[in-house]
Amino acid sequence: MDRIRLNRKGFTLVEILIVVIILGILAAIVIPQFTNASEDARKSSLTSQLQTLRSQVELYKLQHRDQWPTDDGTLAGEWQWNRLTQKTDEDGTASSTGLFGPYLQSAPKNSLNGKSGMYIHNAELAFGDAFPGDAETDGWVITPSGKIFAASKQGGFVYDEANPNAANNNN
Repeated sequence: MDRIRLNRKGFTLVEILIVVIILGILAAIVIPQFTNASEDARKSSLTSQLQTLRSQVELYKLQHRDQWPTDDGTLAGEWQWNRLTQKTDEDGTASSTGLFGPYLQSAPKNSLNGKSGMYIHNAELAFGDAFPGDAETDGWVITPSGKIFAASKQGGFVYDEANPNAANNNN
C-alpha cells in the first residue's frame, strides 16, 4: 500500500512566537536609542538657531545705528520680531521699500520648547541660570549686555549650551 505523504509548508505556531518575541526584544533595545537621537538633534538644531539669531541681531544693530529690534530701540522696550522678519528703514520702521533686511524668514521657535517669545531680562545670566520669564511664551532670553540665550525645555531656566545634558535643560 502506498503511503500518502503530506507536504506541509510553513511555520509552526511556536516558531512564529519565537520570532515575534525576538523582534520585540530588538525593538525594546532600539527605540530608546532613536528617542535619544531625536533629542540630540533638537539640541543641535537649537545651537544652530542661536548662532543664526545672534548674528542676525548683530547685523540689524550694525545697520540701524546700534539700535535693538525693540519698539524703542533699547533693551528696555518690547521685542519686535517684525523688525527682523521684514524690510526696514534706517530707523527700524518696517517698510516694503526698506533698505535693510529681512534678517530672518520668521520669528524663530526654540526647538526644545516650541516657543518664540523673547524675554528681556534685567540682569546678566549664565548657562543654566533661572529666570522669571513666562514658560508659556518664552523661547529666548536676552540680557542687558545683549547676550542671547535659549530657554530650557519647560522654560524658567537658560539652556546650558556648554553642557547639553544638564538637568536644568529638561526643566
